[in-house]
Amino acid sequence: MQEMQPVAASGFFQQMVQIALGLPHCAALGLQFHALDEDRKVTLALPFKPELVGDPFSRVLHSGVVTTLADMAGAMAIFSRLNERESIATLDLRLDYLRPAQPDSPLYCQAECYRLTSQIAFTRGVVYQETPEKPVAHAVATYMRLAMPAEGAN
Repeated sequence: MQEMQPVAASGFFQQMVQIALGLPHCAALGLQFHALDEDRKVTLALPFKPELVGDPFSRVLHSGVVTTLADMAGAMAIFSRLNERESIATLDLRLDYLRPAQPDSPLYCQAECYRLTSQIAFTRGVVYQETPEKPVAHAVATYMRLAMPAEGAN
């Protein structure tokens, strides 16, 4: 994995990427860390897999897996701004599809956390194939921030 210079806490961010992408659902989909830019925009990749096709005639990936891609990219963008582990829960996630995806091709989602309050995180992202400037969909989401219980607390 590349060096995570622009994040709040490099080691923590790398750990969270490994934990998140190791979740059984994400692993089954094949989600991959793709990039992190200097503005803390996180890009995840969703490789094409025939078993993830939503429509056998168009051969594009199912919208449910696209939603997971956007949700996880948003979550990783939040973790790029944190210094320590906390739970986050998706409150609202909206995908606006702008054009059809190309068949038999991977998708990417580049997301950023543009506002972080003590209780809520706000993200936006772009789902694309070739370049973020040619989006397949726009994603916006809000996540609830929940403090992790102290070790040994009940």
